[in-house]
Amino acid sequence: MADYYTLLTNAGIAYETACKAAGVPIKLSQISVGDGGGAVYNPAATDTALKREVWRGPLNALFQDEKNPSWLLAEVTIPPEVGGWYVREAGLWTDTGILYAIVKYPESFKPVLATSGSGKEFYIRSIFETSNASLVTLLIDDTVVKATRAWVAGYVADELAKLDAKQSVRASTTGNIVLSAAQMIDGVAVLAGDRVLVKNQTLAKDNGIYVVANELWTRAKDADNNAKVTPNLTISVEEGATQADTIWQLITDGQIVLGTTALSFQDVTAGFARLLSPAFVGSPTGPTPPRFNNSKLLATTEFVRLAQGSRSGYIDYQAASGTVPVSDAGKYIGFNRGAAQAYALPDANTLPLGTSFYLEAVGGDVSLTAPNSRFAGPAAQMVSSSYVLRNGSACEFIVMSSASVGEPGFSYRVVGGVGKALVARNGYERMPNGLIRMWGDGSAGGHANHCAFGNSIVKSTYNAFPIPFPNELFGVVATHNSAGCPSVVIVTTGETNNGFYAAGSWTTDTSIRWQAIGR
Repeated sequence: MADYYTLLTNAGIAYETACKAAGVPIKLSQISVGDGGGAVYNPAATDTALKREVWRGPLNALFQDEKNPSWLLAEVTIPPEVGGWYVREAGLWTDTGILYAIVKYPESFKPVLATSGSGKEFYIRSIFETSNASLVTLLIDDTVVKATRAWVAGYVADELAKLDAKQSVRASTTGNIVLSAAQMIDGVAVLAGDRVLVKNQTLAKDNGIYVVANELWTRAKDADNNAKVTPNLTISVEEGATQADTIWQLITDGQIVLGTTALSFQDVTAGFARLLSPAFVGSPTGPTPPRFNNSKLLATTEFVRLAQGSRSGYIDYQAASGTVPVSDAGKYIGFNRGAAQAYALPDANTLPLGTSFYLEAVGGDVSLTAPNSRFAGPAAQMVSSSYVLRNGSACEFIVMSSASVGEPGFSYRVVGGVGKALVARNGYERMPNGLIRMWGDGSAGGHANHCAFGNSIVKSTYNAFPIPFPNELFGVVATHNSAGCPSVVIVTTGETNNGFYAAGSWTTDTSIRWQAIGR
């Protein structure tokens, strides 16, 4: 056996066993010293008290040995005002008064100033082994215990480690890595002892601050337990091809259990924008407010595009019937079935004023309705609960107040419509309301005796329209276009949706100009 030692007593072992069985901690509160009854002796595990106790006081510190987890170190400082005796033995006591461990101590004299002519603080450290050091708890009274230098250093280090601002790391990961051995991290050859921010692990619970080792890496001392890893932890990176001089913040919220909770870090290198007149640079993004929102939320380019200016998109409707959703407001909508279609616009009373739909009838007439809404405006035939957008025409339908048409609520104002046209000598124009106007040059058949023209049209000439009227010809008028015959009368006859015949009261065929209106 060693010359000087610490033994767990039999009573201490029994106490420890009982604590383990009950799942309660081992509580140590005091240390006592004695003079061994005036001589050095060898304490035994069967002892239940010191041979002769000369002083007892609270423990200053109790902590685990860094290299031997089963070893505990107990420390006490005997104040200068007591003494005048030798210290040859010491004992550690539980809160229930059991001698847990007994110490054989090198014979040392503890002077006291009043009688010895000198005084000193007397420091005792006892090292003992226990089967489960994590169960041992130190009970102390902070008002009477004097802290040792080691305890103060450890306490300060632990408290600093709990701060959110951490000591910088040499490098930071950019992807999942194996947490062992020296390796390249973001272009940096990290070595044993280097600190590394690990933030990209496949299992995010393994993220954190590590110290490089030649074998398995360990978490850094300032980030190795729950108290030291908390939301908003921040750390700077010193080197790296892409991560040099960056600052990272832990954005995992709530209670963190290290090794279980997924840890997420965000780059806050550029800091945060000021609330008062921030100046953004680069390509900042933000959430797009709901459509038609008119609050003080910031407008993204997506919101602006949906709200005004260029059409927000184009969409084809090819079903025979259906409903135009609110999400298609602002788009150019083409009805492309190639035949008649019937669709309902949204209830105008549920939309903000100014909401618009731009519609084109590409392949046939489109019959439009809208719940609780009316159609009015320059391009509408009349105020009505329905509207027919004729084939080949396009109009904008804008939500407006119905007060202008003497009705409550909102309505669709049909404006700005255009239709297909042929701008030529023989041409046509289609109106959004379905009206079609045609014009052209033609010919009228002549008569040998123009005076007999009135009751007998002997000869007429056929004139075809540039395109047929899809539904109905309302009428056609023609005038002569021949020099030298100012009194010629032109008569049209045999009018159909495809064309007409013309005859003139002149002895020869006559050129004419004509106009026709229909739908």
